[in-house]
Amino acid sequence: MGQEVILIVIVVAFAAFMFYNSRKRKKQQSELATKMVPGARVMLSFGLYGTLLSVDDEKVTAEVEIAPGTVVTVHRQTLSRVVDETANDVDTTVTTEDEPRRVTELNGEPVVEDPSAPAYGERTDDPTSRKHDN
Repeated sequence: MGQEVILIVIVVAFAAFMFYNSRKRKKQQSELATKMVPGARVMLSFGLYGTLLSVDDEKVTAEVEIAPGTVVTVHRQTLSRVVDETANDVDTTVTTEDEPRRVTELNGEPVVEDPSAPAYGERTDDPTSRKHDN
């Protein structure tokens, strides 16, 4: 009899938890829907920021301007959140090292790079570093 009571309590607790999460999710979705108006700054689920131009409920699409004159059409579910321009999402921490050093990983082990070496893609003005001169 004791095992049956424990099983019933677990099932009831699980159902209550699911009901609570469902209500919370519906509330978040309704809040997001009220904020998703044309002109709002939005972030898409894959990290792209833009300005919402229109939402088509029939086609389940949205038009987002990601740069001046560049409009993309995306599925409405990719609109993950409305960006608050006053909030800062980036955590800025200042380190007090003598020289900034880049740390990368090679085969899972950290490798400290030479601070005087140019970063990947950084141009150098040294003409002797070029391999091909025509």
